[in-house]
Amino acid sequence: MSLKRSARKRPKLTPADRLLWVFLSRVWGHWRSALDIVKPAAAIAWHRKGFRLFWTWKIRHGRVGRPAISCEVRDLIRRMSRENPLWGTPHIHGELLKLGLEISEASAANHSRKPGAPSWTITS
Repeated sequence: MSLKRSARKRPKLTPADRLLWVFLSRVWGHWRSALDIVKPAAAIAWHRKGFRLFWTWKIRHGRVGRPAISCEVRDLIRRMSRENPLWGTPHIHGELLKLGLEISEASAANHSRKPGAPSWTITS
């Protein structure tokens, strides 16, 4: 079997791969001389492996997921929802932003459901 038949098709470049090559070409003037030793597909594979290792490390050593919302803020969201039944999630989120509380609209939606309301209903 020849080498050409066993080789895969041309590697697909992602925007991150293109950014790497743009960065290298601007920082390292003689980067083309390294292509005699290292194939572009190998460099891309190293780049992707580096990202995988970074995210694996970050997940193991950092906090996972969305930051927790304090009990006081959760109680405030529920109280606003209860006392203003016509307010939807966007309105409650806007009021929280006016108070200087930086949380996402999705977090406000998760905590503003009426007691006993199904989780799949859409509030406006």
